[in-house]
Amino acid sequence: MDKDIFLTEPTIDLKEQYLDFYYEWKTSGEPMVPWVISKDPSNFQALLHSLEESKRGEKLPEGWVPDSTYWLVNAEKRVLGAVNIRHDLTEDLRNSGGHIGYGIRPTERRKGYATKLLSLSLEKTKELGIKKVLVVCDADNIGSAKTILNNGGQPDTDFVEEDGNVIKRFWIEIDNTGE
Repeated sequence: MDKDIFLTEPTIDLKEQYLDFYYEWKTSGEPMVPWVISKDPSNFQALLHSLEESKRGEKLPEGWVPDSTYWLVNAEKRVLGAVNIRHDLTEDLRNSGGHIGYGIRPTERRKGYATKLLSLSLEKTKELGIKKVLVVCDADNIGSAKTILNNGGQPDTDFVEEDGNVIKRFWIEIDNTGE
């Protein structure tokens, strides 16, 4: 695992690398996860501005909570993945969304990046003062469940969506000692 992998806030300096990430995912035909990467990046400055507003809790749709988006980047500045961290939980997020949504670009999967991305994301939740983090995945997403367990996830009651899809729910206690 490359130790020169880090989270960065979205920035204009990474526009070309992000667009490469975005279009790879888009052409794969897979659902874009986390949801925030499905935002149209054609006006990149507007995309960055909307992400910054969401982080500050400004101009949010009704019932939404503030959230922070980060990109997982390597030393060559390749965008490997993305994470969206909700600062609080609504009832819907408590059932099936959780605090953290993350995804790794299709060509970079099965290399340990998701475990690293979630680990780095938990450091960000600690900075936000979140002491107990909810992370969820579909029951059939074995890789994601393993990633969550590898980061200390403790299974909670599953949530069954209206269409019958089963959501596995995990809580991760954040060590806030020594601050």
